[in-house]
Amino acid sequence: MTVLLGCIADDLTGATDLANMLAREGMRTVQTIGIPARELALPPADAVVIALKSRTIPAEDAVRQSLVALDWLKRNGARQILFKYCSTFDSTDAGNIGPVADALLKALHARFTIACPAFPENGRSVFQGNLFVGNVSLADSGMRHHPLTPMTDSNLVRVLGRQTKAKVGLVPYNIVREGPAAIRKAFEQLQHDGMSHAIVDAIENQHLRDIGAASSDLALITGGSGIAIGLPANFRKENRLAPAGPPEKLERIEGLSAVLSGSCSQATLGQVAAWKARRPAFAIDPLALAQGRDLVADATAWAQSHMSREPVLIYASAPPEEVAKVQAALGREKAGALIEETLARIAQRLVAAGLRKLVIAGGETSGAIVQRLGVSVLRIGPQIDPGVPWTLSLGTPRLALALKSGNFGGPDFFIKALEMLT
Repeated sequence: MTVLLGCIADDLTGATDLANMLAREGMRTVQTIGIPARELALPPADAVVIALKSRTIPAEDAVRQSLVALDWLKRNGARQILFKYCSTFDSTDAGNIGPVADALLKALHARFTIACPAFPENGRSVFQGNLFVGNVSLADSGMRHHPLTPMTDSNLVRVLGRQTKAKVGLVPYNIVREGPAAIRKAFEQLQHDGMSHAIVDAIENQHLRDIGAASSDLALITGGSGIAIGLPANFRKENRLAPAGPPEKLERIEGLSAVLSGSCSQATLGQVAAWKARRPAFAIDPLALAQGRDLVADATAWAQSHMSREPVLIYASAPPEEVAKVQAALGREKAGALIEETLARIAQRLVAAGLRKLVIAGGETSGAIVQRLGVSVLRIGPQIDPGVPWTLSLGTPRLALALKSGNFGGPDFFIKALEMLT
């Protein structure tokens, strides 16, 4: 296999979001769950997205995993590397975006890269170095209360500057709007001034296409999935990539359907509420789990009694005040791990009972479930909402999986996703 674009994503749903973007732009894209085993045969692909679970682990572990992924991609011919993180720049002052980007730069013998998490289709924009979620700044958005990576500073130059010893600069909007040549000139000036990283403003898709064009010679690019919009065109200019065609169609999957949700984001809470108003739902209580109640058995039995008639939702999603109570009682890491493990075990039992179509909300939850199910490779199918496609697992049994970042999708996302497969 010879890969044009090699991608390292710091969580599973973010990887799927990126794979969806590349597929939309005409690249044959394969997503792997973790670093591919040497003996794993992948379908032909122009881009490979390696999904890690490195967003919230210790920075040194995130660096180590990312370097192993980089080594695989380089051995398989990747001409350019993209380090993908969340469009809300989820991280803490200890990392992991800065440390991973620094390590990848060093391994690639490169001196400069960019950071652009903008994704206008999903309401993420960067202006004067500040990240906005819809019409509010990042620090005033729901991300301020994220249980693992609370974002209380909207200025990405400052945020990234606290994670790296290297200098961080800015390519502001007034330069970006002038197009690729001006952007490229700004990159050159920042490098001359000793900058290793540049936050790049973007508020429209055309800005992302222009940034992509200006980044054609960069060994490493970092950002959200939106930055991928402008990259395939560079390979087409080099006659390395065929003209864009329609997205790949996936074969129809027969079987039972369900939604499993561990995300506590505002978007997911709205989706859970919309589902509960119309269809059956089962709530997972973390405190009851900690006290020894077998909610895996309870939820599985409940789901099996309903799934033959209609899809079901099993969820641990809760508003910030309830999450805070659980974390105070159990500890943040223990609470998260307990919920992820429980939902993964439920998924495993339901698949054994005939579940074949599964919507999963939350990056950590998605990672735990696909690992438990032994899924290692995903083919990318049609888009449900911006950032979220249906995917098809390889191996047996074949599963249709929609892996949704907590922040993505409209209120009717769960219902809309499953209706696409009926």
